Amino acid sequence: MNEEVDFILDTAKESMDGAIKHLEKEFVNIRAGKASPAMVGSVMVEYYGSPTPLTQVANVNTPDGRTISIQPWEKGMLQEIERGIMMANLGFNPMNNGEMVIINVPPLTEERRKDLAKQAKAEAEDAKVSIRTARQEANKEIKKLDASEDVQANAEVDVQEMTDRYIKKVDEVLAVKEKEIMTV
Repeated sequence: MNEEVDFILDTAKESMDGAIKHLEKEFVNIRAGKASPAMVGSVMVEYYGSPTPLTQVANVNTPDGRTISIQPWEKGMLQEIERGIMMANLGFNPMNNGEMVIINVPPLTEERRKDLAKQAKAEAEDAKVSIRTARQEANKEIKKLDASEDVQANAEVDVQEMTDRYIKKVDEVLAVKEKEIMTV
């Protein structure tokens, strides 16, 4: 009997872990003004006729907080890299100096920071919804168990405590991201 409860709890935990991982991944895409190689992580370039992630055809660095430098492994890829960055519609204006592609990351305006903070809050809310959905699923499975009311009640308490921990974790991750976004 306890094995079934443990299985339900493990399944709920996996779902909640997934929600946190997804949130952290989404937060990487919300740029906070400081240049980072992750900003061009979604860029795809044509490489011998097939779309290839930028990181597989070039070395991506951030020499300082405002610049992303992209050094292709083959010089002939410079135009394709520029085209890929433009196609990704990231709001960057790549420059090609014949050796590498350089992106100057513009500083964020106050208005843009507020928009990004709203976007971060929306992503956090989505994560909370996923966590609550996992709780509902777990509670449904617990009610289906052929177990005593005590066992079911204890399992539901465990699920609720887990849910509260994960919601708190979402709030912590959001607070860090908001601070990062609002810091000039």
